[in-house]
Amino acid sequence: MNKKYLHIICHDVPYPLDYGGVFDLFCKLQALHEAGVRIILHCFEYGRGRQPELNRYCEEVYYYRRNEGHKGFSVKYPYIVCSRSNQELLSNLLKDDYPILAEGIHCSYLTNDPRFASRKVLIRLHNIEYTYYFRLYKHSHSLLRMAYYLNESRLLKQYEKKIARRFPIIAVSQKDARLYKEQFNGQDVQYLPVFVPWNEVKGQDGLGGYCLYHGNLSVEENEEAVAWLVEKVFQDLKLPFVIAGKNPSARLRKLVGTRENMCLIADPAEDEMRDLIRKAQVNVLPSLNETGIKLKLVNALFNGRHCVVNDAAVADTGLESACHIGNNAIDIRDIITQLYRLPFGEEEIRLRKKILSETYNNQRNAAQLMTWIW
Repeated sequence: MNKKYLHIICHDVPYPLDYGGVFDLFCKLQALHEAGVRIILHCFEYGRGRQPELNRYCEEVYYYRRNEGHKGFSVKYPYIVCSRSNQELLSNLLKDDYPILAEGIHCSYLTNDPRFASRKVLIRLHNIEYTYYFRLYKHSHSLLRMAYYLNESRLLKQYEKKIARRFPIIAVSQKDARLYKEQFNGQDVQYLPVFVPWNEVKGQDGLGGYCLYHGNLSVEENEEAVAWLVEKVFQDLKLPFVIAGKNPSARLRKLVGTRENMCLIADPAEDEMRDLIRKAQVNVLPSLNETGIKLKLVNALFNGRHCVVNDAAVADTGLESACHIGNNAIDIRDIITQLYRLPFGEEEIRLRKKILSETYNNQRNAAQLMTWIW
């Protein structure tokens, strides 16, 4: 049997698993390695450090510096792409003719290089980036950031349209796949669920002790969701509300710190976050962005009790029936009030097992990915 080699380019170092954006990356490495694929990993390192754990799943691991600040700006390419343009990376990829999986539009700079015209290159979408950045523009409080997000959204829309017509695309949601086909006229667009670190539903029956929002709090979209929950939902609800996640801003710390029924847990370790989800009664996870898949919600469905979301968090995900959905502050407040004293039970657990096992099977999804690559 011929050995299968694959280059994978990651926009960030995909370990440790301390924010949702790396779950799919790292768990895909594990699943492909288990399936016998020899992985040559290339990742951009800008703060997370070199991770020996990656050597367990990869034949080789290369780290590259990202061109941050003014060095990464271009009038032609989006910043998230241009800041990851790296000649050393391109040279390493050209040493052989193995297929290449670019993780995210972020890592697609090589598609503009004619030397890769005959190579098998697949693009894994993380979400619809131009829409994501337009949402960031809408919810930012900084004029400078607003200008950056709006320009990035404009550049990304042009760039994504060009990519969609030239390369195989693998989306993380049915909705993203449909958009790339219909809006961008994508010629080869497939849907593949995210790879996850959970393989069984572990939500405990009975009652938990608080409501919980968790996520990467340095993302402005998540900060805005928390601010909305604090001011519009929990201000008058008077139930204990815990917010946990990476890098909360001074604004968020101040906002939460003035409320007696709320607390903020900054930068919890992986086991601490797992414990917070396990002990919560209600996971409250509305989203301001309809694209992609919300890993924090999948995490809560595997490991927590009741989940309250809005339509944007679950649209076209297949997870709708496992969640309680409200689209304004009054509806969400009423749902939380009802669920707070409703024990989580076997019926909900059975439903989740059925829904999640059908979609989030890493071994089956790795096998599907391999058929597209080879």
